[in-house]
This record gives sequence, C-alpha cells and structure tokens, in this order.
Amino acid sequence: MPDIRAAIIPVTPFQQNCTLLWCETTKKAAVVDPGGDVGQIREAIAQTGVSVEKIILTHGHIDHAGGAAELREALGVPVEGPHEADRFLLDRLAEQGQAYGFPARAVTPDRWLNEGDTVTVGDLTLDVLHCPGHSPGSVVLVSPKERFALVGDVLFQGSVGRVDLPGGDGKALIASIKDKLLPLGDDITFICGHGPMSTIGQERQTNPFLQGEGLL
Repeated sequence: MPDIRAAIIPVTPFQQNCTLLWCETTKKAAVVDPGGDVGQIREAIAQTGVSVEKIILTHGHIDHAGGAAELREALGVPVEGPHEADRFLLDRLAEQGQAYGFPARAVTPDRWLNEGDTVTVGDLTLDVLHCPGHSPGSVVLVSPKERFALVGDVLFQGSVGRVDLPGGDGKALIASIKDKLLPLGDDITFICGHGPMSTIGQERQTNPFLQGEGLL
C-alpha cells in the first residue's frame, strides 16, 4: 500500500477498531468509526502528525459512532457516512450509551453516503459500497488502486457481522458479502470493525460463514 497508511486505535469496552487513515503524500487523514475514548484518538492523531480533514462512519452502532459528535466539535471537521438508513441508530446514540454504560451523543452526518459515491482522503479516493445486513445503512469503503478496504462490521477474519440487533438481516448481510465484497478480488486487504485484518481471499477460502452451497 504505497500511499495509504492506517493506525488502529481500539476504543470502547467493545474494543472497536477505530482507524486513523491517511494519505502518505499529503499527510491528510480521516478518523474512521470513532466510537468513544476520544482522548485516545486525539493522542494518536498527535503522535502521527497528520492533519485530519474528516470523520467517516461505516455504520451507526454506538461502538463505531458514539464519539463522532465530540470529535467533530474538537477537530472542526465534517462527518461523512454511513448510509441514511442508519439515521435511526445515530439519533439514539445517547440511549445506546445509557444501555451499555458509556457516554455517547447523537450525531447527524454532514454527508450521507450512497452506493457509487466516493470519499477522498488527501490524494486517496475510496469507493462507497452500501452493504446492508449488520445494519441497514452499513457502508464499505474500497481503494481499488491501493487494494485496500474498510469493511466495518460486515465481514471479519473468520466471521461475519451479527444480525440480531435492530435492523439486522442475515440474508441481506450474506448477499452484501457475496455480491459486493467477494468480487473485489482476493488480494484486497481489509480492516474490519473488530479483531485482526484479513484479505478477501483468506475469507473466501476459510471463513465458515461463507462456505454454504451457492455462496462462492
């Protein structure tokens, strides 16, 4: 990945992979999924010396979006994503925070993302895929040039996103993975919302949730 860099900052009791993504040429960056622990995120930004120009949300669950409002105020940058189908989740972040025992505030993105949109970070361009299933408005961000993707909680190393939360849909999730992620190519490296990185090829071959008849 010659021009793309990423640092993973585990946040919240869920150990969610908040990702600081930046363009090495310009040192412009985006914070992807600031679920909480905003002080830790800001410390990581300072350590890398990058200039954050936006916040990106892959979906509206608290561990991914709970700190977005606070970080937007602190940095003075816009929030982009997810798809508007997750508005109901973002509107209820404070209630989610009370339920899970850590603070969160509702946030309305400055820009909703749709299938076919692009998001820029410095000189990098990320394609937007709407991948419902884990949540109705989940999006995946792909850099075809750098062979890299941010998949949120759609796909994990050895697993897939849970579908038992409000708006979850198991059939839609598998369809998103089959129809949109697997065709990206086996050499795509991805950062997911929890746990270690992987590749599309590794998950195609070994992920037990993707081995059913007709999936591959």
